[in-house]
Parts: sequence; structure tokens; C-alpha cells
Amino acid sequence: MYATERRQFIERVLVDEQRVAVADLATRLGVTTETVRRDLATLEQAGALRRVHGGAVAADRGSVAEADLRERLNRAGAAKHAIAARALDALGRGFTGSVLLDAGTTTGAVADQLPGRFAPAAVHVVTHSVVLAAGLTAAGFPALTTIGGRVRGVTGAAVGAGTVAAIDALRPDVAFLGANGLSATFGASTPDPEEADVKRAIIRAARRVVLLADASKFGEESLQRFARLDELDVLVTDRAPGGALAGALRDADVEVWIA
Repeated sequence: MYATERRQFIERVLVDEQRVAVADLATRLGVTTETVRRDLATLEQAGALRRVHGGAVAADRGSVAEADLRERLNRAGAAKHAIAARALDALGRGFTGSVLLDAGTTTGAVADQLPGRFAPAAVHVVTHSVVLAAGLTAAGFPALTTIGGRVRGVTGAAVGAGTVAAIDALRPDVAFLGANGLSATFGASTPDPEEADVKRAIIRAARRVVLLADASKFGEESLQRFARLDELDVLVTDRAPGGALAGALRDADVEVWIA
């Protein structure tokens, strides 16, 4: 296979999988890892990808890259629905108490399913997401507290010192959070520093922390870490983590629930 053909193959894999590993590409292409690294270097210089440890990611997947809410609503819809349904098992049958919902599309799926699973008057929902608050209000959910602040248009999340202070004054029974990345060494992360501050406040406040992350987040590291693995109680996902992440979650005593 010529160099041009190899590089076209690598670009096609990146479109499909968003990430490539040097060793895997060497096996699939039947070449040495040194040849793959040279191809990746050439493609990076052309702006087609960004090299990371052990491989490369799509050029638009840097540590501060962040899709807007409308784009994320169209991603992995079935997986998010299944994760949300499994996550609600954390509340248990006949739950009465308080739930804090982080901003995000997977937590949005939790909000969508919550009224159908529990008597609305039995569950007091707190959220800093204007999108989730609007949806729950439209569904006639009566027990709802919205935390204000400056709203980020890309996520619909209220952020800022006032938001963090309001969350610090709460003690919800269960918190459901989303993440942009989850890795063995870096933990759970997100691109924006103000959203990271809010997520840290949620973790400090909650009696139990449930992280919702589909398998595409595994191994990803956004700019801002908001939780070490040992700060999480449960990870709900659509595929069992493998390798270093599986071991790190086990060592941190995180329960892994597969939707």
C-alpha cells in the first residue's frame, strides 16, 4: 500500500472512530509502528489530525473542544436513553428525596424519564440547567428548584460564583453528572473552567455521585478535571470499560453499571 493510500485509510478511520492508535493501525495496515508515526506526523502537519500519546484524534477534538447543545442532542441518542434509564435505578423503588441534575444531554434524558418513573411530588429536583428546568416545568413537574447564574449558550448551564455558592449550600441525596472525558489517570473532565467549578461543587454537595458517560468518553481528557475517580460512587455507561480505566475504576471502588 502506498503512503497516500495509508494516509487516506487513516483519515477514514478517524472519521468513523474519532481516534486511532499507532499499534492498531500498524496491524491493520501491515506496516511498522515507525511508518504509522511518520504518516501521523505528515497528516498532523496538513491539519488533518492531532497527535496524542499512543495515537491521534480528530483535529477538532482538542482539550478545549466542545460541541454545542444542538449537536450533542443528535449524538448517541439510544445510548443516552438507556444510560438514563439504568441511572434512575440509583434512586431505588419508592424513592423520596432530592436529586441534583447537572447540565447535559444525558442528564437531560434522566430528566425526561424521571416523571414517568417516580411520583413527581416525591422527588425534589435541583438543576442549574435552564434547558432541563424548562423541560421539567413543561412536563408539569411540581418540585423543582432552579439555580441561577450566567448561562453558557453552548450548554445551557448556569455558571459563576453565585451558582457555586448556591450549590455549596445544598445537600442533595443523589447527583447525576455528565462528562466530556473519563480516563484512568486524569479522572472526569470537561473543557470549560466555570462548568468544572460547578461540577466540583455538585460533587462536594451530594451524598451520592452518579456519573453518566457513554463509551466514547473513555480515554478522553478535556482541559479541566472536575473529579478524581475516587470521588465518584457509580459510573453508568453503555459498554464496560477496559484496560487501564477498568483497573483504575476498580481500585477507586467505583461501581460500574452497564445500560
